[in-house]
Amino acid sequence: MEILGATLRICVNDLEAAVPFYERLAGGRALRFDRGGVQVAAIGSFLLMSGPEAELEILRKVTATIAVRDVDEAHGLLAELGARIVAGPLATPAGRNLLAMHPDGTVFEYVDQRA
Repeated sequence: MEILGATLRICVNDLEAAVPFYERLAGGRALRFDRGGVQVAAIGSFLLMSGPEAELEILRKVTATIAVRDVDEAHGLLAELGARIVAGPLATPAGRNLLAMHPDGTVFEYVDQRA
């Protein structure tokens, strides 16, 4: 499995107020989308999320988003290494993803850019 990078997940109270700071910091424009009642802005290595507290409570349990070349390959390796696949692979607006709990209890989202 090839890891291409990682994205930091940040829950914010006011997405509109937070986006300009992170756009300037990362030197790019936000890619925005909604997912399950949560507003998301992807900016460089940052993934800002804002929405209902019940949804954010779940999202806060995911440590980071890991970009991989192929989610199916990641799925196989993670399962082989004893990780528990919590969800996925599923299609998302940004690619396919899965959530996995590593044997130490840490939860990561793995994503690829395949159509």
